[in-house]
Amino acid sequence: MKNIVLNSDSEVIKSFNNNILLVKEDEREKILFQKGIGFGKKPGEIIKKGTVVEKIFIIENEDNQRNFNEIVNRVDSDLIVIVEEVIAEIVDELGEELSENIHISLVDHLYYAIKRLKNNEEIQNPFLVEIQTLYPQEFQLSQKISDRIKKELQIEIPEGEKGFITLHIHSARNNGKLSTTIKSSYLSNAIVQHVEKRLKVKINKKSLDYARFLTHIRFTIERIMTNSPIKNDLIDVIRKRYRLSYKIASEVGKIICKILEIDNISEDEIAYLAMHIERFKVSLSK
Repeated sequence: MKNIVLNSDSEVIKSFNNNILLVKEDEREKILFQKGIGFGKKPGEIIKKGTVVEKIFIIENEDNQRNFNEIVNRVDSDLIVIVEEVIAEIVDELGEELSENIHISLVDHLYYAIKRLKNNEEIQNPFLVEIQTLYPQEFQLSQKISDRIKKELQIEIPEGEKGFITLHIHSARNNGKLSTTIKSSYLSNAIVQHVEKRLKVKINKKSLDYARFLTHIRFTIERIMTNSPIKNDLIDVIRKRYRLSYKIASEVGKIICKILEIDNISEDEIAYLAMHIERFKVSLSK
């Protein structure tokens, strides 16, 4: 790991442990990682320019700074340390930066989740299978956090909660838009339920065919949400050849419009949906 040199003096806000500090520099808050950097540090002390650290997470948004400080004052440092250390591991494993929102949203979620679990109040996750299928890498990374919490706090994180952690990780890879990630999962589930009803089947959500179908749905939703239209030159052929699938696709289009609160989706997307529904329908009949 390449070391980083601080360009300016930074004021200590809080020492989480010997190796993690929250500091402020030029109106930006930073989480510093370096062995021994937090030892004996008190609020108001200065970390000198030129200090070498292993990793820095920067929190620039004023609302995020305020919310993170509220969390720092409310949440036990042990949980914050666990989450921050695992976020650092995830960043290294993915080889990409995450939205600064994750430092607030994930700690806050886990704080309340652990309180619920201690009171035997587990919340069911209705989208668990969809989350596992759509975001397998993030779900695997959620296991890192679950393992650390079990090891350090003796709290067992159930599969449903791992699904919620997965959504936080995925949203942090996509500009921190957790609401968008949740809406996409909800929409995928609604589409599958409608297809099940119209085809009068019960889909095996552990099957490869289901995973493939859900992936196509996800890409369709992402294209619509990001306004990235595609061209389909086979609209007329698909409409005539796959009449039932096209009708179902048109119904799915209305579901998408309602949930995403948009006026319509293109005929090109309807045709692609019809094609994927037809393929899925054929695979179910085998």
